[in-house]
Amino acid sequence: MEKKKVGFIVNPLAGIGGKVGLKGSDGIKIVEKALSMGAVPEASKKAKKALERIMGLGSQIKIVTYPGPMGEIITKDLGFETEVLGTLQEDRTTPQDTENAAIELKMAGVGFILFAGGDGTARNIYNAIGNSLPVIGIPAGVKIHSGVYADTPAHAGDLALLFLSGSARIQLKEAEVMDIDEEAFRQDRLSTKLYGYMTVPNARNLMQSAKAGSVTTERESMISIASHIITHMENDVCYIIGPGTTTRVIMDTLNLKNTLLGVDVVLDRQLIGSDVNENGLLELLNQMENKGIQSKIIVTVIGGQGYVFGRGNQQISDRVIRRVGRENLIIVATEGKMIALNGKPLLVDTGNEDVNKMLSGYVKVITAMNREMAYRLTY
Repeated sequence: MEKKKVGFIVNPLAGIGGKVGLKGSDGIKIVEKALSMGAVPEASKKAKKALERIMGLGSQIKIVTYPGPMGEIITKDLGFETEVLGTLQEDRTTPQDTENAAIELKMAGVGFILFAGGDGTARNIYNAIGNSLPVIGIPAGVKIHSGVYADTPAHAGDLALLFLSGSARIQLKEAEVMDIDEEAFRQDRLSTKLYGYMTVPNARNLMQSAKAGSVTTERESMISIASHIITHMENDVCYIIGPGTTTRVIMDTLNLKNTLLGVDVVLDRQLIGSDVNENGLLELLNQMENKGIQSKIIVTVIGGQGYVFGRGNQQISDRVIRRVGRENLIIVATEGKMIALNGKPLLVDTGNEDVNKMLSGYVKVITAMNREMAYRLTY
């Protein structure tokens, strides 16, 4: 019996700017800056986690991929029969390499493409092949606004397994390919554009939704949340405040300069750190611990997706979370945002399974002044 051909593409530089606070990885200058700041590529690790979920089908499939870090290394390391196409001309991969890979995989007759990256990677693949093949995205970027991604790397593999096995659970649907203007993003302005649609195999609780923005009718709810947080802020406690419109209202109410798309730090209602990256947060935690000052993390939920960590706030990394502790995590979200999840759990994707497990379980979500709900969080 002829083996099924599975396309596999990894953007090895996806997400490299997250922990160092660069809010993206599009463009060679940003990649160079991220590497100079000590950033470590993590996309391959996430891609491998997805591919491990289909190893049971190894005798029935052939992986068609691109050289080296774009897929070859992972597939051969896992023992898959591998067909390698194309060549890489540069020391580091480029968006053009992703587009070339998608075109060549399609020409090679793959049944679908499993790819790892962020919104920029999804755009590249859409530019190359449009909606001509089903795709499954493995989330590995800083920003994941597109609906073509599974909600976790492991779930991307689970979805691929169901699709390849012909499961009745799978339904094909069209999902959005969206991306933001990264230059505007770094200047604290959010500008998101719909580029098109690609077909994705879909199964309940495995695919994420496209990110939903806040609406003006929720403004009063955000102010109520901010009032609750500020009322309960303690002296001599350091607050690490994650990105988002809900958390921004907290900063606005405190009359403090804030970073909509970055991480700020407040002590005694005064700003002590603005747009801080992972290393900066770890240094601040050292300083606070030396002074005997406790630290807490305030984060919000990504609308439509339910993510608490691992989407757009990678600066608050697994190392930061472990240092602060689960008991010092404060989650805020409007009731409307929570209701819109339709019962789906909150999610985390810190890149560290032990920390993901530590965070899992029921958590308290503050939804208004003196109002909270218990909600399940998983990974």
